[in-house]
Amino acid sequence: MSVASHVEELRRKHQVLSDAVEKAQRSPGASTMEITEMKREKLRLKEEISRLSH
Repeated sequence: MSVASHVEELRRKHQVLSDAVEKAQRSPGASTMEITEMKREKLRLKEEISRLSH
């Protein structure tokens, strides 16, 4: 897998998580801990994308 395709895959995962966080924040049944974990994973992906893109 090339670096470019890996970065694209990470961006897709980041977008899926972004959508999931948005949905969870609107859901009364979502736990704060679950949302926090998703946000941490989003941040980790964003940092990896940034690292690989430069």
